[in-house]
Amino acid sequence: MLIIDMINQFDFDDAASARQQLIDVVPRIRALRDAADRAQSPVVYINDNFGEWHSERSRLIARVEDHEEIAPILPRPSDYFVIKPQFSGFYATNLPVLLPKLGVNRLILSGIATEMCVFVTAADAHMRDYRLWVPGDAVVSVCPSHGRAALEIMQHSMGAQIVPSTDQNVSCWFEPASEG
Repeated sequence: MLIIDMINQFDFDDAASARQQLIDVVPRIRALRDAADRAQSPVVYINDNFGEWHSERSRLIARVEDHEEIAPILPRPSDYFVIKPQFSGFYATNLPVLLPKLGVNRLILSGIATEMCVFVTAADAHMRDYRLWVPGDAVVSVCPSHGRAALEIMQHSMGAQIVPSTDQNVSCWFEPASEG
């Protein structure tokens, strides 16, 4: 499971719409993370460095620890944490090396922004032959109409499953991960 850019102060332009979506999205991401834990599947946080080129995991988390909206999904010590310099979780990061080491062949993508970082990460994952599930109710869009369009493109052009996190037909995504 990938949790993209949720360690975030949500202080960017047009953040008001995104902040409103957190009320519904954060509990869904938490439920997905809990399901991944039960299946012993890895959870990987992929986060922007917000221009802090000397930053690392603890500094990024410290910036948001007092934000009640995202407290339920703050990374735990056992979670993987990848800092990205650009939009894609694969670009200039260790993610392309980490996922094969973990024995991963399918990805659940959640987080923000559906129309940018989630979308570009999905495209890069698709080019690497990962099976994709993007639960439409576990992603945040800065612009909802663009988010809906991005989900449609991921489904039709990348073969991503775009079904809610509560859909009963997605249990296969939580089968135990193979040894890596």
